Amino acid sequence: MDFTIGGIREIRTGVRRRGRASECTAVAEFTGLWGWDVVPGARAAAGACSCGHADCPAPGAHPLDFAPQVPAGATLDEATRTWSEFPGAAVMLPVGRAFDVIEVSEAAGRRALVRLERMGLPLGPVTATPDGRAHFFVAPGAAAGLPRLLYRMGWDDPRALDLRGLGPGAFVTAPPSDRGGLGPVRWLRPPALDSATRPPAARLLLGTLAYVAHRSRA
Repeated sequence: MDFTIGGIREIRTGVRRRGRASECTAVAEFTGLWGWDVVPGARAAAGACSCGHADCPAPGAHPLDFAPQVPAGATLDEATRTWSEFPGAAVMLPVGRAFDVIEVSEAAGRRALVRLERMGLPLGPVTATPDGRAHFFVAPGAAAGLPRLLYRMGWDDPRALDLRGLGPGAFVTAPPSDRGGLGPVRWLRPPALDSATRPPAARLLLGTLAYVAHRSRA
């Protein structure tokens, strides 16, 4: 049986069922284990967004504005019920509640991650997006204080580092979902009980991230 989301048709039923089960399991893990809210998101195919708007500014990379949020603490049954109403939806996480995000290029993020692990610093989850970005999950409030914190560390302009903070109002696509029709988001460092529920303060990671981002740009 085929289905559509805002006009995009999925005809590979076997892949659809496996993908739906995987996404429902991921949603239940995010809400039940890590205490994250989850929102069904749009997907893109051939440049068209499943939201149905021909002039969509971010095809396949935003929440579906007509879909309900799955709140932290939701069970697998509750996640399954929501996703059955929006089959094929991407799994998206609202930023600024349980965590903020520091975004750098994937190349810089991978190098920084190795350095941070060697230094034994606390780390939260880290993802890699198909458009070459790395997302480091950090404690809420980081995005608002990022320019000031970087300035205190001797960095005048975060944009010159290709580094930015994502806070309230932003959404990130979570593995295993596709983003923008480019491919799936992947974990570089998956969630764990000691990191997902208590992500580290940005100041613990920022010096290394800024330094590696600067070297990568140079």
